[in-house]
Amino acid sequence: MQVHDLSGGDDVLARIEGVARRALRHYDVSPDASVTLLNVSENATFTVGDGGRRVILRVHRLGYHSLEAIASELAWLDALRDEAGIVTPRVLPARDGSRVVTMREPGSEPRHCVMFEFLPGAEPAEDRLVEEFERLGALTARMHRHARAWARPASFTRFHWDLDAAFGPRARWGRWQDGVGVDREAHAVLARLEAELRRRLERFGKGPDRYGLIHADLRLANLLVDGQAGTSVIDFDDCGLGWYLYDLGAAVSFIEHRPEVPHMAESWVRGYRSVLDLPKEDEAEIWTFIMFRRLLLVAWIGSHSAADIAGELGAGYTQGSCELAERYLSGSL
Repeated sequence: MQVHDLSGGDDVLARIEGVARRALRHYDVSPDASVTLLNVSENATFTVGDGGRRVILRVHRLGYHSLEAIASELAWLDALRDEAGIVTPRVLPARDGSRVVTMREPGSEPRHCVMFEFLPGAEPAEDRLVEEFERLGALTARMHRHARAWARPASFTRFHWDLDAAFGPRARWGRWQDGVGVDREAHAVLARLEAELRRRLERFGKGPDRYGLIHADLRLANLLVDGQAGTSVIDFDDCGLGWYLYDLGAAVSFIEHRPEVPHMAESWVRGYRSVLDLPKEDEAEIWTFIMFRRLLLVAWIGSHSAADIAGELGAGYTQGSCELAERYLSGSL
């Protein structure tokens, strides 16, 4: 696995901000525009203020996506908005019409940048998550319905979120064994969890009714609720081929332990079924996908030290994962 190139501290982030400022020269943006770091995850995302106008500039990490893969993400983003009525951010092209601007640095690989419109709204309210998850379930089903019918461009390419991506020799987010706080006791519990997840997901299979194009990161931070616009979906950077129920696992990222999660999942299923069928056999594996995502996040925290949430959660998230794993393995989830 490649070491995350945005985890090198303030000096690296300062250099990335320099890339962002140089990239702005390719857009119809004032030279005096402000550039403010919004967050660091797989990429660095900046808010650009230009007078009374705000836009979003995403500076991609190195080695995560090819130019073709980024173009594929943007194609689905457009199609969801234009064909399925899903509110997604519009891509703002550079002056020459390019949707992806590639910045070259001496002694470094080229770095890709994309500008998006700024969408209004805020994360779903913490005290209304059960109700919000019914809407999210319906929204997710609309995205899945579109993905199943959409004729992808011939050049479409995105990676998979499958067992190999999670636990293979080149696991996308690193090995959970290298997660923060994975001591001998935690290793034993999580190894049992991995074995059970492998067994159940291999049995579940990758039939077209269960596996296809998904957002893969529909957590609260990537949903914007606005009184007028409704719910917008942002940050398709991880979209790819995976199990449809993985979108529910991702929706409860970092909060899987909360007591209301079972009620949130029930609400999500109710909303989903208002749009698409979800067989009982699939519903029975919901916690398999929640735990699959959770184990991926143990690896992610270990390999993304620059992300604020990784620093906040640390070893406590691993310990909580072990507690949830014991409940899952005993059949009490």
